[in-house]
Formats: sequence, C-alpha cells, structure tokens
Amino acid sequence: MHIADGVLSVPVVGAAAVAAGGLLWYSARGLKAEDVPRISLLAGAFFVSSLIRVPVGVTSVHPVLLGLTGVFLGRRAPLAVFLGLLLQALLFQHGGLTTLGANLLIMGVPALLAGLAFPVLRRVPPALRGALGGGLAVVLAVAVMVFFLVLSAEYYLNGPFSLVYVLSAAYLPVLAVEAALTGFAVRLLQRVRPELVGSGRRS
Repeated sequence: MHIADGVLSVPVVGAAAVAAGGLLWYSARGLKAEDVPRISLLAGAFFVSSLIRVPVGVTSVHPVLLGLTGVFLGRRAPLAVFLGLLLQALLFQHGGLTTLGANLLIMGVPALLAGLAFPVLRRVPPALRGALGGGLAVVLAVAVMVFFLVLSAEYYLNGPFSLVYVLSAAYLPVLAVEAALTGFAVRLLQRVRPELVGSGRRS
C-alpha cells in the first residue's frame, strides 16, 4: 500500500504533500502530553505490521492496522501513521520521502475516519463497530491509492491484470483479517480497559 518514489506524477506529489500538511495540522491541534504514549504505541504497531509484506505478482500486500489505530486514537491517528511511515522510509526505504504526503493520505485518512465513525455508531455493538472500521479502512485506503495511481498515469488501469486490479483483489484477504482483528481487539478492551476504546476522539 506504500507508494515508492517516482511512481506518482510531480503535480500529484505536490498536491498530496499540501493536503497531508493540513491533515497533520488538524490531527496535532490541541495535542496533550497524555496523548503521546498512546500515539507512540500505535505508531509502533503500525510500523511493525506494515513491514510484513506478502508478494503478489509484481507488487506486495501487508497489514496496516488502520481501523485499530483509528478506534484507539481518534483524530490523533494520522500522527501515528505519519511517524510509522517516516521511520519506514528512512530506515528501510519502504515507501518514499517524496511520496510521504501521498502515503499519509492513503493510510491516515481512513484511520481518521474509522476513529471518527466509531463513537457515532452508538447503536451498533462495539465489536461490530470495530470490525466495520477495520474492514472499511482497508477499502478506503485502497481506493485512495488507486485514485493517486490513475491520476498520475492512466496506464495503471490498462488490461484486466493491471496493477490497480491486482492490488484491489490482493487486499481482500487483508480486509477480512483486519476486520476480525479490530473487532476482537475492541471486544477484549471493552471488557478489561473500556476507557481506552475511542478515547482519542475526546482529545
């Protein structure tokens, strides 16, 4: 799901960087000291999980934990995603520095929306809300990634086995795993530490 340097066109990279700056500003506004440990913990989880890559044809897929990050951090979620992406790009060349803004939008926006939606769906059981957030975050992340690819070069859509179609199909198992994992985590923490679930939305 990480886009490497040189894949996107210069206008798309520039526009994404500006939008990502706005996203970080919104996410960091009013940041408190007590938010930092939670952000660091989820940034570490995102960092490690995203390094687990499964080759699929000319590309690869990996878990992202976007729904989980969103549910536990709320609007602070993009900060954790940004830290993870920055470290991955600097230490392992996973993703890229010029595409850091685009990658943040691809993964930070779905995490943010998952976090904002969690408290809104109060009539839905928490575990199901978590599962929905985990699954839909993957769907949205793939959609944003496809949007950036097609916006940069239409040939990414050429043919039934194009990169866009291969990626979309390859992330279906990831969607199922992340939905189940997020739902399970929410259910568990609702029993032992309910104050942690969705706590980031009040920041």
